[in-house]
Amino acid sequence: MSCYSPMEQKTGTLDQPSVSREGVTTSRPIWRSAALCVAACLSFLTFLHGWDLLPTYQDPNVAFIPKSDNHSERNFSWHDIEASPELYYHQCYEDYQCAKLQVPMDWWRNSSGPGKNISIAVIRLPAKVSVTDPRYGGAVLTNPGGPGGSGVAQMLRNGRATQIIVDAEMDPNTTSANSEARYHDIISFDPRGIAHTTPGIHCFPDSLARSTWALQNEALGLLGSSEDSFYRNWYRSRALAEGCSAATGTMEDGSEAIGEHVNTSPVARDMLEIVERHADWVSKQVSAETSPEVVERLRYVRGEPKIKYWGNSYGTIIGQTFASMFPDRINRIVLDGVCNAHDYFFGSWFSNLSDADLILERFFSYCYSAGPENCSFYSASGAAAIKQNYKDLLSHIFEHPMVVPSSRTRGPDVITWSDVKSMVRLGMYQPLIYSPMVADLLTSISSGNGSLFADFKAMSNTFTCPGDECTSAGPFSDECNQDDNGADATLAILCTDGPGLGDIDEESFQEYWHALQQQSQVLGDWWAHTRLGCVGWKTKAKNRFEGPFAGNLSHPILFIGNTLDPVTPLANAKEMAQNFPGSIVLQQDSEGVGLTVHTTMTTLLTSRKAHIMVFPLPLHSKSNPPLLPIRPSATSKHNLQNRQ
Repeated sequence: MSCYSPMEQKTGTLDQPSVSREGVTTSRPIWRSAALCVAACLSFLTFLHGWDLLPTYQDPNVAFIPKSDNHSERNFSWHDIEASPELYYHQCYEDYQCAKLQVPMDWWRNSSGPGKNISIAVIRLPAKVSVTDPRYGGAVLTNPGGPGGSGVAQMLRNGRATQIIVDAEMDPNTTSANSEARYHDIISFDPRGIAHTTPGIHCFPDSLARSTWALQNEALGLLGSSEDSFYRNWYRSRALAEGCSAATGTMEDGSEAIGEHVNTSPVARDMLEIVERHADWVSKQVSAETSPEVVERLRYVRGEPKIKYWGNSYGTIIGQTFASMFPDRINRIVLDGVCNAHDYFFGSWFSNLSDADLILERFFSYCYSAGPENCSFYSASGAAAIKQNYKDLLSHIFEHPMVVPSSRTRGPDVITWSDVKSMVRLGMYQPLIYSPMVADLLTSISSGNGSLFADFKAMSNTFTCPGDECTSAGPFSDECNQDDNGADATLAILCTDGPGLGDIDEESFQEYWHALQQQSQVLGDWWAHTRLGCVGWKTKAKNRFEGPFAGNLSHPILFIGNTLDPVTPLANAKEMAQNFPGSIVLQQDSEGVGLTVHTTMTTLLTSRKAHIMVFPLPLHSKSNPPLLPIRPSATSKHNLQNRQ
């Protein structure tokens, strides 16, 4: 574990496409230099914070992006941008443009006076053509998972890949100005309370205190990890929720408090304002040389611009909320890895885990089919034997945690049942990326060697020490929370989106937890932490859209799902599509959370020939060929045939 100043943090290259690079040789498995690093970051952000609903997607070829921004463009700082009710873009991160949009903290404020404001951090990847070009297709607004995910970070990871998918295939230099090809801006933003949007949600006085709490959570373990794990987690969750809701909730002077205005409904209204302000900005880019036809096409009339939106995981909740609140303001919406809006806002999150255990079963099957050359956890006795080996490993490590001595690069460690369960969960979220990693880590500890697993855990243990800016600004300030505050914001959003989530006693929660265990042996214990984080949360949302989450839209929605998804199952996409007439479901015959888990993005790279952000949807739902997380080689295929 090391401690560093945010100003000293260095990061890797941004926005590399999420595909492997041909011609690059390495002496170690690729996942050990890329996926392992990313998985450690994800593990730190999700397992240690426990309650994260859906972790932000991460490109394995891109380093984790902290809030300090000390990379790529050294002279850029979000603090240098002044918030404005209009969008004024500034060059940032080399090829991007950034702005801060000032919006009311309370869009539906009834009291007299101006009220407080929020500064929304907005980032834009410009289109490949000028906005005055006839082929300009407008802006596609995106939002990551979470809740708690940073849209700025998502843009820096996946912005170019998104643009490739939504744009015409042809290079704009090869198409005429009158062609049907369209090229889009990609815009994302940090939702209320998150990352660069201010004021932020901060449950801890500084980043070091947050990281210390997270490390304590790791030592405590998941629900079910010991006889007293429930009570230890219960009281820690209460302490955090009660303290954070008090710090961000109702103000003594009766003024607006950030914790009352970070739920999904005002975020949907923020999105509408981004659409409006961007359309206004585009209209101002015309010049004397611009043709009258283009001037008319770009003319801005408030209330007329319509959204093009692509949302992932929790972003599908935002998308369904926007569509339900503003049904006549839809140009195109794509929702990928779909959450059930009714269950999210009014239920107990029982609609998520139906596929979870089946995905792990697929891992055992794929491992056997791939053979020992491609899956180190292989057993010649078949998939059932691989599964039994996994179960035996879990049982053994539950009773006998693995002692790992220190090495030249890290201190001593102990590998626990919770560590293994959390690591396997990462593989279920993104099988195409992490299945080889899961197999190698399981194999190493099965053989009695925990060094590789300890290295995996150690990569997340880098803490941020308070700097001079923090000392000057004081505890709980944005300056004292320079790293990702996504887990803090997750609490504030989840616990105010669902009414009464914090009002549950110990006995009732244990019944809820055990019901989730019945749904999934693999993820039930972990999923219970999601609601556990709200126990003791007192702050209520001031404005909460209560539905219906349905409607006749100005354009139907494209829902996307994988055949098996650990937390956003395909059944959600099918059910939600019925609420919006004309919408369809695109099914990818693979496993994992949404299409963004597939680094080749095969489905949409095939479907984008239909220009999903331009032309009408297909008439019928469709399915696409499978993507295999562990691919058999020609030799292993031959051996498998011989074994059969």
